[in-house]
Amino acid sequence: MKNRTIPFGYMMQNGEITTNPTEVLAVVTIFSDYLAGHSLLDIAKRMEVPYSEGSVWNKNMVKRILENEKYLGTDRFPQLISEEMFRAVNEKKSRKATSLCVLPEDMKIVRNLAVCKECGGRLFRKNELWDCRNSGCYRFQFQLTDQMLTGAVLTVLNSVIANPSLLECDSEVGRYAPDAEIIRRENEIRHKMDAANPDFDRTKAEILELAQLKYSRCAYSDTPQKTAVLRDILAGKEQLNTLDTGLLKSCVERISVSHFCTVEVELINGVTIKNTTERSNIT
Repeated sequence: MKNRTIPFGYMMQNGEITTNPTEVLAVVTIFSDYLAGHSLLDIAKRMEVPYSEGSVWNKNMVKRILENEKYLGTDRFPQLISEEMFRAVNEKKSRKATSLCVLPEDMKIVRNLAVCKECGGRLFRKNELWDCRNSGCYRFQFQLTDQMLTGAVLTVLNSVIANPSLLECDSEVGRYAPDAEIIRRENEIRHKMDAANPDFDRTKAEILELAQLKYSRCAYSDTPQKTAVLRDILAGKEQLNTLDTGLLKSCVERISVSHFCTVEVELINGVTIKNTTERSNIT
């Protein structure tokens, strides 16, 4: 890849820096598209004029162009962008950066819990809209707003408050099921004990080994304890009008959103409750 020695939009001619007509049009298009609402990544994908020899456009290149004050004109560089357009673009960039950084506390918690149902990756939130932009996955088919997502979670929490039976799941504290190896060893020990002259010391050692093997096959689940914790937390709770951040953190393990806007709330005991949001088509 050949690095540029002068900014995009300009070229060297007869020892002086002058405008490159094809690139000037691209620069103006970048500023116009950004003001029209296109993202840096979208603009990069739309660029047909190469940034430099052997390079591929990316959002960082677009960002540098939008911030380059040389396009306002200097002693060496002709003006490509009006001061009004340059100021409008960078004011918009500042507003977007601020809106991305300022996030309500309840949305911070939801963002930490929310994942894409299809790929399992974290969801992306921008301008109060949620989407999946993870590599190898694909975008939502419907708009999912803050209100829609929090409303779905709120409905699930109110449902379990009103109906504690929803917390129940088929699980035991401990579960044991003998496998083929254990059954084989049990039979061997039984045959040895039934022998005329059993080797008691050897058989005793094998019984102890079998006991250890059985213990290793026992599966332990803390689901009943977590279910009890949930019951204690939700006991006496009244129906919620807004998200309770403390309740959200203590009761919810994960919020999964499908590409068809089905929200699944997984509680800390592994119980998953679905809620389908009202769909709004992306236009």
